Amino acid sequence: MIENISRFIDHTALKADTTEQSIIELCEEAKEYRFASVCVNPTWVKLASKLLEEVKEEVKVCTVIGFPLGASTIETKVFETKNAIDNGATEVDMVINIAALKDENNQLIFDEIEAVVQAAKDKALTKVIIETSLLSDEEKVRACQIAVKAGADFVKTSTGFSTGGATVEDIKLMRETVGPTIGVKASGGVRDLEGAKAMIESGATRIGASAGISIVQGLEGASDY
Repeated sequence: MIENISRFIDHTALKADTTEQSIIELCEEAKEYRFASVCVNPTWVKLASKLLEEVKEEVKVCTVIGFPLGASTIETKVFETKNAIDNGATEVDMVINIAALKDENNQLIFDEIEAVVQAAKDKALTKVIIETSLLSDEEKVRACQIAVKAGADFVKTSTGFSTGGATVEDIKLMRETVGPTIGVKASGGVRDLEGAKAMIESGATRIGASAGISIVQGLEGASDY
């Protein structure tokens, strides 16, 4: 039985055409359902932080770094992280340099994750997006191992803007790789209660979804939960 499923969900709005009114509605929904966070683009962090001030201990403000391609320099990712925290973010989801991972430039991946972790230290959680749909299983394992070594709080499957999203198989592999103490976030393509349940049972501790309300309402309407 999965209770309080809303506490697993980062209520997400990251599309380029997301308007101010959409962010206002997102935050109102997050307050109503007590989602774990809202996940918004950096330009909306200050507004979201203001709107969620009264519930900031329950509903965090999450933003994305180097999004969605991961191809920014380390210095840029560090600046984005510090700027987002200054604006009120308490969780940052950074995209790794995927090409560097494929080139087996493990040191660059470690350096950028560690730099973001240090920029966020004691101020925000760091989640590392590895973009599983572009990686082999070996690359997924290597990315997760590097993230753990660099001090990340979470590993995360996807941006939701590439060729695919989270799968049960990837969540299981990531959980096996990082062990029991690091968070695993399933993001991309989780649209209903059954999908969310499958991810959680496979080892996910957070779900990134724009369909958070549908997931929660599915739980409310399910007789076997």
